Amino acid sequence: MDPNLLAFARRLEERLVFTPGPTEVSPRVREAMALPVANSDLDPDFAALYRATCAGLQELLHTRSDVLILAGEGLLGLEAAIASLVEPGDRVLALANGLYGHGFADFARDYGAEVTVFEAPDRQPLDPDALRRFLRDQKPFKLGTLVHCETPTGLTNPVDRILPVLHEHGILTVMDSVSAIAAEPLEADAWHADVVLGGSQKALSAPPGLAFLSVSRAAWEAMARRRTPIRGVYLNLRLWKDLWVEKGEFPYTPSTSDVYALYAAVADALAEGEAARLARHERLARAIRAAGEAAGLELYPEPRAAARAVTAWLIPDDLRPREQEIRRFMWEEHGVLMAGSWGDAAGRVWRAGHMGENARPEKGERFVRALAATLRHFGWQLPGDPVAAYREALGSGGAPGVGSGG
Repeated sequence: MDPNLLAFARRLEERLVFTPGPTEVSPRVREAMALPVANSDLDPDFAALYRATCAGLQELLHTRSDVLILAGEGLLGLEAAIASLVEPGDRVLALANGLYGHGFADFARDYGAEVTVFEAPDRQPLDPDALRRFLRDQKPFKLGTLVHCETPTGLTNPVDRILPVLHEHGILTVMDSVSAIAAEPLEADAWHADVVLGGSQKALSAPPGLAFLSVSRAAWEAMARRRTPIRGVYLNLRLWKDLWVEKGEFPYTPSTSDVYALYAAVADALAEGEAARLARHERLARAIRAAGEAAGLELYPEPRAAARAVTAWLIPDDLRPREQEIRRFMWEEHGVLMAGSWGDAAGRVWRAGHMGENARPEKGERFVRALAATLRHFGWQLPGDPVAAYREALGSGGAPGVGSGG
């Protein structure tokens, strides 16, 4: 094997990955990941560390529900929740105004659900009042799915108002908060969220590889009442209930080093404090958007719905045919990585990820400098000075363009 293939990773020390996950990872978290590997099945000290990490995540989510950490990327948690709760013929309501909301509907259909989609355009937040009116004329639903932050379009939904509406109608809820946790306000118990899904590589800034989720008592009871067995093993959350929650035994070998890293990342997030952490994300979001406006870029979502963790811009028509070339130039010539998008937004949207370790003033300015220089290189006429706008917004108070975050 050629050891030079690892050279790209060494070069990352001098580069900036300014994408909406995976994000930059702090030296402290990387050091935790490099610690000696325990026998995670047998070592009681590892079990204590896993339990402490779950407790830290409970604090971040503001929940007393059980929290599980699964060995797989965030998508594993989404599918495990659907696989464990949905049976053939169940009525599922999928709230969708983006790629991931519609993806939830696809998951539910794959497991035999009768799916109804309540949707909104992908530049607008879901409307809780319209949802309440919609539900008046519907037969009961077993489960409702929704997305806190639609990362492909940089949009947050007002989940603090949506979840209570679903709860009023007796609907169990599964919420994808993968890109929101640690960057947006989240009160899982107060807002009546039954299952909240997260991932290690977003605003917590741990390496990719772990999904985590909270599971309410009502969700556990729904799994226990199933008429049919849960399909498969790896996606079966009941095994976690029977083994880990009840006996302290893991259903399969945990990813030891990944849990070390997540423990360190969660500890750092809690040490910073919620108010300071949310303010840091809001401040960076405000400054990045001011820079984008000075560069002549249009914010993709409605400003009131824009996420704290990611900014999405509509690519100007003149630049759209060369959008991949532009991002490649920015990476190769300036060492800064900007993201495109997925689904219907692919080729139409650029995204900057100012979440977790990326939400630092010096990293934001490096991104803005690289973006401005790249746009000039490709002949785009900037109406203002993005760096000056960034610095001014960074030092100011509240400003438009940052959503309420739910």
